[in-house]
Amino acid sequence: MRYYIIAGEASGDLHGSNLIKALQRQDPEADFRCWGGDKMQANGARLVKHYRDLAFMGFVEVLKHLGTILNNIKFCKKDIQQYKPDVLILIDYPGFNLRIAEWAKKQGLRIVYYISPQIWAWKENRIHLIKRSVDKMLVILPFEQDFYKRHQYEVSYVGHPLTEVIDAELQKPAEKLCEQPIIALLPGSRSQEIKKKLPVMLSMVAKFPQYQFYIAQAPGQEAQLYYNIIGNLPVKLVQHQTYNLLKQASAALVTSGTATLETALFGVPQVVCYKGNPVSYWLARKLIKVKYISLVNLILDKPAVRELIQQELNEAALYESLNELLHNVEHKEALQSDYTRLWELLGTHKASDLAAREIMAMSIS
Repeated sequence: MRYYIIAGEASGDLHGSNLIKALQRQDPEADFRCWGGDKMQANGARLVKHYRDLAFMGFVEVLKHLGTILNNIKFCKKDIQQYKPDVLILIDYPGFNLRIAEWAKKQGLRIVYYISPQIWAWKENRIHLIKRSVDKMLVILPFEQDFYKRHQYEVSYVGHPLTEVIDAELQKPAEKLCEQPIIALLPGSRSQEIKKKLPVMLSMVAKFPQYQFYIAQAPGQEAQLYYNIIGNLPVKLVQHQTYNLLKQASAALVTSGTATLETALFGVPQVVCYKGNPVSYWLARKLIKVKYISLVNLILDKPAVRELIQQELNEAALYESLNELLHNVEHKEALQSDYTRLWELLGTHKASDLAAREIMAMSIS
C-alpha cells in the first residue's frame, strides 16, 4: 500500500520513522512519501519537505510566515493528489495537518491521525473538525481517551511511542563523553527558541564550574547557530547524541515539549525552561487552559518538575532550581519516585506496532 505521512517537527520525525518500520513489518510492499526529517527518510520514505522548513512557533511567528505556510499547504495538496496514497497519516502538527485532513476527507482519502493535537489544552472546538475529517485517531497519552469519550468520539490508545524507544536505549551502554559530571542543555529544535533560551541556560556555566555543560544540537540546525551564542564559554556541543548525553547527565535544563518527557524517562532531574515572544505568550495564556506546560507535569497532574516560564526564566531562579536538583537529596528522591510513576502511567505498550496494526486493520476493512 501507499502511505503519505506528514510530521512537522523532530519528535514527529522520530515517531514517524518507527511507525514506518512497524508498517514495513506488516506490509512488505509498503511505499512511503513524507513530510518529516532525516529519520523518516533513512527508513525508506521519500522526503518531500523537511520539518526545519515548516517549524513556525507562536502566534506572531505564524502571522509573519503566513504566506509560506499557505504555499506549503497548497503544494502539499497537489503532491498528495499526484501520489494517490491509500492512507494519509498525520502526526501531531495540528495547524497544518487539520487543514489537510479537512481537504483530504473531501477527496475521499482514508485519514489516520497518530498523536492527537493537544485540543484538551486549547482550541477544544477543533473536536468538530476532527470528528468530521479523521477516520481513526490514535492517542498516546492516558487521559486523552477520557477526553475524547466526553465528546462522543471513539479513539484508540496505543501507548506513548517514547517508552519503547527509551526502553531500548536504556539497554545500551553509554559512550562516555567526559570524566566530569555533566549538565545537559536541551534548548529546543527551532532557531528562534534556541536564541531566546540558550543564553539564559548558559548563565549557569560559571556558577557550576565542577560540571561540564553539554548542548544537544537539534537535528536540522547548524552548529554555528550554537557557537555564535556560546562564544568563549567552556561548553561542548554534541550532535545525534541526545540520548547518550541524557544517560550520563546529572541534571538537565530543558525547553518545554517532548524533550521534557524524554529527560524524565531517562531519570534525569530537570528544570523546564520556556521563554517565547511576549505577545504570543500573552495570547497563549488567554487561550490555553492547562495547569502546566511540561508533559511530565501534565501526565502526573502535579508540579513534579520546576517550570520557569517567561520572566521566571532568569539567572537567579534558574540557579536556585538547578542547585536544588543537584544538592537536595530529598528533592531528588521525590522526583525519582515521580518518574517511576510516570513509567507506570505510560505503560510498556509497543506503540508503533499497535499503531501500525490499527492502520492496517482500517485500510483493509
